[in-house]
Amino acid sequence: MASKNHNLSDYDINSVPSAEGMKVGIVVSEWNQNITGALLQGAQDTLLKNGVRQEDITIMTVPGSFELVHGAQKMTKLPFDAIIAIGCVIRGDTPHFDYICEGTTYGLARLNATQPIPVIYGLITTNDMQQALDRCGGKLGNKGDECAITAIKMADFDRKVRQSHEIF
Repeated sequence: MASKNHNLSDYDINSVPSAEGMKVGIVVSEWNQNITGALLQGAQDTLLKNGVRQEDITIMTVPGSFELVHGAQKMTKLPFDAIIAIGCVIRGDTPHFDYICEGTTYGLARLNATQPIPVIYGLITTNDMQQALDRCGGKLGNKGDECAITAIKMADFDRKVRQSHEIF
């Protein structure tokens, strides 16, 4: 669903499993820090609100969105229940936007499919700064909130899969 039709911060609290005991890694891009900082804050606040302890959230920074793939890959080797990758790419005058978005999206998708823990896609790709502002706490909510809820739900999914496997 397009975010213009859905507030990124809206979720049914009753649909969110307990996040107590979960450990979450967040890798965040320094590029467009005014946006990524707000996304990071949204993710942190939502994790804390849903039971993750502050000491169980580890935040690492990388220079840009393309480096999120390397950062997330390194973090999958650590004892986390989920990794959230946060970045922001705003279209410019050159094809650079397309290369960065495609490479980062492919890389994070590959990690999510091949690593034993979920890697959550928190890269916002916008045509202009206003669209980015709208998605980091503006009129469309905060994509960081959505990423945190997704991390909690996917970590819980993994727990349930492990538990069901132990039964058999």
